[in-house]
Amino acid sequence: MKKVHLFVFAVCLSLQINAQHSDRELVTKACTNYIEGFYEGDTDKLKTSLQPNLHKFGFWKSKKTKTYGNPIPMTFEGALKFAKNVKEKKNFAKKGSPKKIQILDLLDKIAVVKVTAYWGTDYMHLSKQGNKWMIEQVIWQGPNSK
Repeated sequence: MKKVHLFVFAVCLSLQINAQHSDRELVTKACTNYIEGFYEGDTDKLKTSLQPNLHKFGFWKSKKTKTYGNPIPMTFEGALKFAKNVKEKKNFAKKGSPKKIQILDLLDKIAVVKVTAYWGTDYMHLSKQGNKWMIEQVIWQGPNSK
């Protein structure tokens, strides 16, 4: 009987580890689609990773005044428009631009991720709907140029 309990425990533990591993991969994929969507002007990648009710805003430092302006908002539609503009103007990210994804916390239904890209640093909240991870909220800051 002890062996059966041990076996059941091992199977459950294995399933949990595999589920978390899979969730890590899915969260990473959503964040990769986010970065590449903006880098490549690929609206399809953005649509697969952004919630339609996206709440995104951030801060950019003026090179002239060396100060941050008011928060810059971006909606789901604004993100798609930005990506279309990148593609139309062929204003793609430079080769070797950063694509760093760091999962800070991952639970069953929510995740917090730090993304580093050419535009700066984003902190994102993701939620799991069914078996799909989607970006709900983003707050970002442009690079710290001194």
